[in-house]
Amino acid sequence: MTSPDPRARAETLADLLAGQGDLTDERWRQALVEVPRHLFVPDVAWANPDGPAPGYPVDRTGDETTWWEAVYSDASLVTQRDDGGSDVLGDGLASSSCSAPGAVFAFLESLMVKDHDRVLEIGTGTGWTAALLSHRIGDRNVTTIEIDPVLAEQAAANLKAAGYAPRLVVGDGADGWPDGAPFDRVHVTCAVATIPYVWVEQTRPGGLILTPYSPGYGYGWLARLAVIGDGTAVGRFPSSAGYMLMRSQRPARGAAFDWVHESDDRAESTTRLDPRQLHDDTDADLFICVGVPGVHKRLYYDEETDSGEATFWVLDNAGHHGSWASVDYVPGKTEFLVQQYGPRRLWDEVSEAYLRWLSLGRPARDRFGLTVSPEGERVWLDDPIDLVGT
Repeated sequence: MTSPDPRARAETLADLLAGQGDLTDERWRQALVEVPRHLFVPDVAWANPDGPAPGYPVDRTGDETTWWEAVYSDASLVTQRDDGGSDVLGDGLASSSCSAPGAVFAFLESLMVKDHDRVLEIGTGTGWTAALLSHRIGDRNVTTIEIDPVLAEQAAANLKAAGYAPRLVVGDGADGWPDGAPFDRVHVTCAVATIPYVWVEQTRPGGLILTPYSPGYGYGWLARLAVIGDGTAVGRFPSSAGYMLMRSQRPARGAAFDWVHESDDRAESTTRLDPRQLHDDTDADLFICVGVPGVHKRLYYDEETDSGEATFWVLDNAGHHGSWASVDYVPGKTEFLVQQYGPRRLWDEVSEAYLRWLSLGRPARDRFGLTVSPEGERVWLDDPIDLVGT
């Protein structure tokens, strides 16, 4: 078929994003219209639409119309799974994508770039955001780093086809790019559990670091940090942000039962606290992250019987032989069974932190902030001197 005019499709997408409030800057609108997104999407990908609609496969050869519609919609397009070890249309863990335009432009507008700013991008992926930055501030001002050499090679080809040539480095983004420092902005396209201090060192005073921040428990947040003259970076969390984790910082994967072994000497007790609250009260997640580091949560409902029964899990990020806890929710029960194993009693830790958060008046995400220094990271509530957990 003859493809519809990509520019017209991009204009329609820009109107959609503007209506959503994700695209307000005319210069970024121009970048969306003039940087052809279709040159950064492979023929086969997995589309994840914005909102509750389920994902679906796109194959340009088999159904070109659906492929074009997906490319110029507000959908993320998964382009790699399991670091290239499995089929992109399979069930593996997504490891690279062309991110949803709404999220991309909300992120880029928060970056607040100015003419002639020098930007370090961590995570090239398909190269689309590097092209958008190159359009906005010029190729010579953009350095983008990709750890996967196969992705980097394809991104280089995509960028060339689109007419852009930023500096593309194959390496670990956790190391930054000292040869190009100092940068005015650091733009991170993957989530991090810990913010590498070298990013602060490589950013000039007054510069900004914008990164998805996922220290463990919970969905994740966008951290917007200003670098100040004493070697620290300070900022807040303007929005939630669920992104793929940097490869070197991923937690252990697998089903919850992978943590449970027959030899486990489990401690059993009961609780009157509804475990579903600890899953659904997401405003508490950041507070719990600080008090209970190195873990993540899951909630599984009994879908076979549709009884409303559910099991809440807290699992050690380090591996399947670490501590774990489970709480079985049964509708109508006044108490729920708690099982815990390992040197840490994870339900005790998480429930105590949650109740402490309630006692503070349920502070929401926008009241928390983060300071990064040579000594590490510190999360604070309302004021940088009021550290959480002290």
